[in-house]
Amino acid sequence: MRNIIIIISLLLFTTIQAQNIKGGLYGGFNLSQVDGDEVFGYHKIGFNGGPTAIIPFRNNFSFSIETLYNQKGSYQKPLSKDTLYGMYRLKLNYVEVPLLIHYRDKAKFNFGAGFAWGKLVGFKEWEHGLQINWIKDSIPYKGNDICALIDVDFPIYDRFRFNFRYSYSLFKIRTRYYPIINTTRYQYNNMLTFRLLYVFKDDPKTKKKKKNNK
Repeated sequence: MRNIIIIISLLLFTTIQAQNIKGGLYGGFNLSQVDGDEVFGYHKIGFNGGPTAIIPFRNNFSFSIETLYNQKGSYQKPLSKDTLYGMYRLKLNYVEVPLLIHYRDKAKFNFGAGFAWGKLVGFKEWEHGLQINWIKDSIPYKGNDICALIDVDFPIYDRFRFNFRYSYSLFKIRTRYYPIINTTRYQYNNMLTFRLLYVFKDDPKTKKKKKNNK
């Protein structure tokens, strides 16, 4: 898995050197929950970041590919101050490759939509304050997560842009039976992301205008 991450990252940075292709670096955080785990609210905070290549292909349209380290999961505080009963924490760490198509309007807002494939590379779970020691072959969460994405970013200063993204699993990541309520639930990642994007390379159109003005 480490070799795959290195190869994808190298391909991204190599692609960035091509003409009319911009590169960037994302950094920010997620607010996430897992639908179907009987814990409600975007209370799990995690890191989201990595390189991206942005490829213009038509007026106001572009295509992007990213390589992200993406921390998802779920969190609930204890039900009372005197006990850890009800406390739940889930950490799901993914290496993720999102692919999006973007449209830029006249105000330089980028609106994007696409999909992401994520590979589970880390997993920890606690119930009532105690960590569950899952045996490797019995981990209940699927090793892959396919998500749908919607995305918007806008300029804030120089080459920095602010980015907001919403993502949701297209397929269940776990099936769990809850004996207390005698119900089986399908679980899905549900996530809000807030990031900064630093763009390494100027827009080619801007460069042409500068040359023409000389």
